[in-house]
Amino acid sequence: MFKKAIEKVAQYTRPIHSISRTYAGKHILPGAGTLFFVNEEGYAITCKHVVEYLMNAEKTTNTFNNFKTERSLLPKDNKYKQQLRGLELKYHYSPDTQIQVKNTFVDCVDRMSGFTSYLHPNYDLAIIKFNDFKQLMCKEFAVFKKDIGDVQPGEFLCRLGFPFPEFNNFTYNEANDDIEWTQTGISGSPRFPIEGMVTRFLAEDNKLYGIELSTPGLKGQSGGPLFNKDGIICGMQFSTKHLHLGFDVVDAEIISNDKIKKVTDYSFIHLGQCIHVHAIKDFLKANNVKFQEA
Repeated sequence: MFKKAIEKVAQYTRPIHSISRTYAGKHILPGAGTLFFVNEEGYAITCKHVVEYLMNAEKTTNTFNNFKTERSLLPKDNKYKQQLRGLELKYHYSPDTQIQVKNTFVDCVDRMSGFTSYLHPNYDLAIIKFNDFKQLMCKEFAVFKKDIGDVQPGEFLCRLGFPFPEFNNFTYNEANDDIEWTQTGISGSPRFPIEGMVTRFLAEDNKLYGIELSTPGLKGQSGGPLFNKDGIICGMQFSTKHLHLGFDVVDAEIISNDKIKKVTDYSFIHLGQCIHVHAIKDFLKANNVKFQEA
């Protein structure tokens, strides 16, 4: 049903790859987000929480660099551990504290001096403008639904994004106590579509802003497009909510591998939430960003 639509939307949908680590050790955690391009001027749509994560990454890493500088000045004597603990308290570092985050935009532009962002004041919606690129790595762009009344409960729509990160082009540099991107390893992750039925709409202060779907949006799909069977954009995935179904099973006896076991299960339904196309178009207009409709 969505085969041609996925091929169409994939032409302008791109992943954002992230690597991070905590103070506890050297294990690197990969993650991903999604954006999709709106026009040839380098404007793209994603979630506000994705952009905030990108913006906070530099601050997090700079703080750790300052910590490393101070740590290197500590005398290596019998008071080192005590002084190191004092430094950790100063920086509020515990084993679970995130100390480094690095991000990269995959197959977006050939180069850039940075990006400009526009954050929606109320919704989990943002615009990114790539700056000083020579070449944009796509030639097709999002086409938004013109008649927003066509999106109604019962309609099946699809989302596209990059959950389940499989890239591994990163390493821990022990000499520098740093995480780094590398030129080796797997640099990409496969795109992943997931369909869902429109169940309800989302509103705030009696103003429509979102679409609820019968299936979850997956981690890594935040900022990914929501589209119909023709590949026309109807919204953008931003979160998943979890509703308790009340079908609780407590200490039920079952037979598993020829053994009686007691199990407990609390059932939830996981519903995807997407920013409605009309909210996206209004935000683009408010920031004088051109876009296509059909």
